[in-house]
Amino acid sequence: MKNTVIIGCGKGIGLATAQLLSEKQNIIGISRSSSPELQNLNIEFHEMDVISGNLDNIDFPEVIDGLVYAPGTINLKPFNRLTPDDFRHDFEVNVLGAVKCIQKLLPNLKKSGNSSIVLYSSVAAKLGMPFHASVSASKNAVEGLTKSLAAEYAAQKIRVNAIAPSLTDTSLASQLLSTPEKREASSKRHPLQRIGSAEEIAEMTAFLLSDQASWITGQIFGVDGGMSNIRL
Repeated sequence: MKNTVIIGCGKGIGLATAQLLSEKQNIIGISRSSSPELQNLNIEFHEMDVISGNLDNIDFPEVIDGLVYAPGTINLKPFNRLTPDDFRHDFEVNVLGAVKCIQKLLPNLKKSGNSSIVLYSSVAAKLGMPFHASVSASKNAVEGLTKSLAAEYAAQKIRVNAIAPSLTDTSLASQLLSTPEKREASSKRHPLQRIGSAEEIAEMTAFLLSDQASWITGQIFGVDGGMSNIRL
């Protein structure tokens, strides 16, 4: 059975991925907080903020087959109201946290012989959107990191891919979907006329972790209701 580490498994896409895989793989989950849904899963859970915490305190399996880094930010402001600290925070959560986890687990991933890292970008990295300057900057960095690591570690049979969702119905996006009117307006912006679900992103994550995706690396997958490429 494969060993997969899911960072940010407490809610949203990370939780949906843990729920999907918990009966099929050995899941080591790390999150700042637990939840009732998480407590019902058959996983090894560690409560930790990976940005400030010490990953050396966790006894990881010698071989790790999958790493999912799911923490993210949605910090939408007019550009002239964004501070340097806003940019630093988004970069730290979206990029540096992933870097820290990948560097820590790289020896374990190399021992698999067929391991997979899944990161998360955003539709805003490809499609220019107002008020997204900070998150777009950090998510574009995620895409660059994905391609660079995929090239660097292909010889070690470590695959690295990223998923770029559009607005997804998670707690992270709750303020953007807080009323029926906001939810309807957000749905209509997508060619498929609805917002995405965490479970749909989790399904794509599970595929990229699987052996069925063993010839896929260095790719950015838009799972976004058609928003990034389609105009109606």
